[in-house]
Amino acid sequence: MSASSIMEPTVVSRLQQLLGREATVADPAKLQEVAIDGCAPQAIALPSSAEEIAATLRVAGEQDWVVVPVGGGTRLHVGRAPERVDLALSLEKLNRILTYDPGDLTISVEAGMRIHSVQAECRQNRQLLPLDTSAGATIGGALASAENGPWRAGFGASRDFCIGVEFITGDGFCGRGGGRVVKNVAGYDLMKLMIGSFGSLGVIVSANFKLFPLPAQTLTCLCEFDSLATLIEFRDWLLRSPLSPMAAEVVNPPAVEYFSDAAPRDPDEWAPPTAVAENAPAWQLALQFAGSDRVLARCRQELGEAEHRTLRGEEEAAFWRGLRNFEQRVMSRHRNALIFQVQVPISETSSAIEAASAAATDYNFLAAVIGRVTTGTFVVAFLTLAIDPPAVTQFASAASAFRSRLSKAASAVVLRCPVEAKRHFDVWGSTPIDLELMRKIKRAMDAKNVLNRGRFMVE
Repeated sequence: MSASSIMEPTVVSRLQQLLGREATVADPAKLQEVAIDGCAPQAIALPSSAEEIAATLRVAGEQDWVVVPVGGGTRLHVGRAPERVDLALSLEKLNRILTYDPGDLTISVEAGMRIHSVQAECRQNRQLLPLDTSAGATIGGALASAENGPWRAGFGASRDFCIGVEFITGDGFCGRGGGRVVKNVAGYDLMKLMIGSFGSLGVIVSANFKLFPLPAQTLTCLCEFDSLATLIEFRDWLLRSPLSPMAAEVVNPPAVEYFSDAAPRDPDEWAPPTAVAENAPAWQLALQFAGSDRVLARCRQELGEAEHRTLRGEEEAAFWRGLRNFEQRVMSRHRNALIFQVQVPISETSSAIEAASAAATDYNFLAAVIGRVTTGTFVVAFLTLAIDPPAVTQFASAASAFRSRLSKAASAVVLRCPVEAKRHFDVWGSTPIDLELMRKIKRAMDAKNVLNRGRFMVE
């Protein structure tokens, strides 16, 4: 029984008075669906407007509730394990397109809308919202977690094409940053502040984006290399070349195992290394290009012998779906995996990947790596080699060893690991960000520490 269970009648009854019975969920099975590291909330609130969210957060402050905003639930596992959760604040009812101006290439949507639904609407006008996140993500969740997929190489991060947000602070006040037109920069810093705050400063209720023309056709070229060094050398040539890929993704040999539905290689086959020397998968660099037949032919010509094979149509779409859902595919096969989100200067790409491999080997893991090789953003999965799960201290030691090999300009946030291990180290790690400034901002926007208490890197 959680420490907050004694408050259950108060939480549920207050929500029913505030939002109505139909907007208050207390069914134990439903509560378990939004549990965070085994900690289920007292109730789920389903507000249908920004005003109801504000009222809910004001009551939460009065009652000292711990509130967790919930979108598609795809990033709830990120962060420290909570001591308690009183209320899950679901945004599923905020799922409308507010304004869409195809001629101006702008759209405004509510935060609970699924990204794939927004993209489907944009496709009708041959336009693209380049949020290529994992399946099921919502607009608000993707912004709050600053989640970016392979298209970051060609379109930038979400904060580069998000032009405005509306949010409710932890104190229940409405705030806005940015605007609805591309040239409007009012509140610029405040908008950027909300993106990547993991719901610790406020609840994003709507967002405005600039859109891009939808490519008439795309082509993916898979380049293979016998070593990381030769891949990085080619990457450096690519950055100097006139080529502009929509995506440029590195896939190391162990990660190739997770791009198909076949069972992964038996761990014993990975050690010693000589056991897989014959016919071992190569280092891959996946490049996605868009344009006319002439443009795509020129891209292939520029790549020359580096191109191993090309992907088109459904084969191409399946490859990128597998890559975007890499984290989920790993977890479906390795429930004890240790998964990092790594950000490094692109000049440190090679050393960071080598550091991951070395730290994993030292602690009886195998490092599977994918990532945006032209921006320095990677997902690194430490896969257990033993049949029995590692001791919790082994996860902490492996994470510490990996981080100690990175520069001060890099970060390695733990996205997933067993909940027992989370309590033995800081999942956020060190950061070049000014933490004291972050604490002041937190106190200013959520003075009563209502939102995601104890889960983010500052309190």
